[in-house]
Amino acid sequence: MKQILQDLESGETQVAEVPRPQLQEGEVLIDTRRTLVSAGTERMLVEFGRANYLEKARQQPERVKQVIDKVRTDGLWPTVEAVRAKLDRPMALGYCNAGRVIGVGEGVDSIEVGDRVASNGHHAGVVSVPEHLCAPIPEGVSYDQAAF
Repeated sequence: MKQILQDLESGETQVAEVPRPQLQEGEVLIDTRRTLVSAGTERMLVEFGRANYLEKARQQPERVKQVIDKVRTDGLWPTVEAVRAKLDRPMALGYCNAGRVIGVGEGVDSIEVGDRVASNGHHAGVVSVPEHLCAPIPEGVSYDQAAF
């Protein structure tokens, strides 16, 4: 399955082949029909990824405080390793998705297989999203309209 990912260290964005998500309790599995690229948000994330460590810190002062707190509790090297591990993991982009439900997890009661829904899913062929972040698409509303 294809998904858009960003390397947080270099800012490089790529369409990658990734495993299909597993259905979890309370989640809905959606076959994506449309996903919306928000130019402002996506550009901000790409620019953040291209920034050096100092620029990243300036853009997210609340994260700097979290790192300082972690240094105090866990020590310098475990904190450095944790930050590097976070930046080494690619980040899935996207948050506007519309598609057809192909699976529902245990505990999901307001959505059924076959329903058309809009969600905050990533840019991917199939997404798994918590039930409370999905909304039914009314009859007469296209996937394009629902993604917007």
